[in-house]
Amino acid sequence: MATYKLFVATGTNQYAGTNDNVYATVIGKQGESGKKKLDNFGKDHCRGCVGKYNVRSKVPLGDIWFVELEKCSSIGDDWFCRYVEVKCPDGTCKIFPCYRWFVGNMTIRLRESSGKESYLLSSHSTRWKVWKSGIPKCIDAVFVQDIPPEHRFFNGKSSDFQISVAEETQTALLKLVSGSSHSPFKLKHLFSFSAYVMKHWKEDWFFGYQFLNGCNPRMIKSCRVLPVNFPVTEDMVQGTLGSNTTLCKELNAGTIYLVDYSILEGIPANKIRGKHQYITAPLCLLYEHPERGLIPLIQQIPHKDNPIFLPSDSELDWLLAKMWVRHAEFQVYEALSHLLCTHLVCEVFCIATMRQLPEVHPIYKLLIPHMRDTLEINTNARLTLVSDTGIFKQIVSTGGEGLEAYLPRPTKTQESPIVHLLIILSLSHLCSFVSGIVDLFYSSDKDVMEDMELQNWIHDVVTEGLPRNIDDKKALVTILAGVIFTSSALHAAINNGQYDWCSWVPNTPCTMRCPPPPQKGLATMDLIMNTLPGIPESCIQVAITWVLSREQPAAVWLGQYPEDHFTEKAVKHHIDKFQEALKKIEKSIDERNANRQLKYEYLSPRKIENSVAI
Repeated sequence: MATYKLFVATGTNQYAGTNDNVYATVIGKQGESGKKKLDNFGKDHCRGCVGKYNVRSKVPLGDIWFVELEKCSSIGDDWFCRYVEVKCPDGTCKIFPCYRWFVGNMTIRLRESSGKESYLLSSHSTRWKVWKSGIPKCIDAVFVQDIPPEHRFFNGKSSDFQISVAEETQTALLKLVSGSSHSPFKLKHLFSFSAYVMKHWKEDWFFGYQFLNGCNPRMIKSCRVLPVNFPVTEDMVQGTLGSNTTLCKELNAGTIYLVDYSILEGIPANKIRGKHQYITAPLCLLYEHPERGLIPLIQQIPHKDNPIFLPSDSELDWLLAKMWVRHAEFQVYEALSHLLCTHLVCEVFCIATMRQLPEVHPIYKLLIPHMRDTLEINTNARLTLVSDTGIFKQIVSTGGEGLEAYLPRPTKTQESPIVHLLIILSLSHLCSFVSGIVDLFYSSDKDVMEDMELQNWIHDVVTEGLPRNIDDKKALVTILAGVIFTSSALHAAINNGQYDWCSWVPNTPCTMRCPPPPQKGLATMDLIMNTLPGIPESCIQVAITWVLSREQPAAVWLGQYPEDHFTEKAVKHHIDKFQEALKKIEKSIDERNANRQLKYEYLSPRKIENSVAI
């Protein structure tokens, strides 16, 4: 008779415990134990507890391969199991990670944490679905209840999310009732906004500053040759450049920058409350002035009848021209930079990981913390934000047909969003961390090629939109670092400033209700007021940007791994090194921000969630 001691850990999240019956079977190379009911004196499987049980076998089981857990539903009480630890008669211990919900009658066979052999293939029950033509596929789920339970919000976060949406929407409606006839500028009396943005949003330096430090730093590009559809002359910009230089000199010096929204060209405009909205595809040239910072030089909505606007134009002409650029920024930022290039890209890897990698595969264990809550937040977005009746349709000029028209456009260019994200990877600490872990499990490129589970994983990803294969360790490290970077740092840089930069609606308007003036001298304050979003749209813009960018109560920050998927000491050493590197980065950012009035904290590790979780 051989006795195996089992330590069964129940989750710490709300409602993780169960009153249903739970059974365990230990399975080894030489046989399996009988099924043991995990039932001690008193209450078992309480939230946060670790139950201790003896499982006896008539014969020694040899090397332990699996622990099989079975929950029998007597009262329909779900259970979240963290892990099972098995202490063998010879004193050795093995850990079997779970981190899954048991719903109804359910049996799960757990593999040992350091196991490398593929005793069982991973489940393919998760399916792909085409949401919109031309963009990466998504999970086959209509409602959040269709998502596997372990990939949904825990109850605490789910309740908080629903309450925050309801409360902020209700607040917006109450403010609307008290001020429905007011202009958007008077919203400052209705909501608490970033005072700094409200004070400086009209200033040219602040307009340029946002292209580098706002929520969409990926649009601005160095410009050494002017676009053919941008008929800029030296005389137009000389007044802004000053007498000591020329446009040609500054182009050659690399101090001229371009922001190009031509991707919006020809996009059908939305109708909001029965009224036609307007979309433009502006070009904006900026100059890195030696004293004034990055300032706009000139801007145009390309068309033979449209004027080119300059800083020397009337104050209101120039202000309205900049507002059209910021309106285009909102469209590209929210749909392409944010939704497509972080949320949807990360979902592809999440689904492929669920489908192709077993829970004990080292790549699964590396990636799964960076996929927490992604499927539910994306499913929520498809239901409430970008659906045919969602918030985009209600308040955004590119909502409805426009969204379907321009979401696929980046994937039709040579530089797909995923490739772009991988190209910008220059994060040495992250690559070093990933490389260290990959080296522990793959000694050569041949190992990578012969890992069929890994190759099936990348094949699933390639089928859905990543234009490359993985056949060596360097490529594997690049892809994995790219996935982690996109789901954490990139998403934080783009998502976390939504309320800061978009809550003062004139700074980044979600829609425009009048067309741009066809000539100079037509801009008046009345035209600006009538062009900006109405109060209902403004209220919703404020509410939704707050909900989606506020700090989450159950956030897990970059480099923190509360679930011990990895149990190997060598891996934990690399995690420790990574965490130390992140502390140094955080300290450096704090030092740079110390004397700044407008601090940039979106990429501080303590502000970066591990995953696309909101």
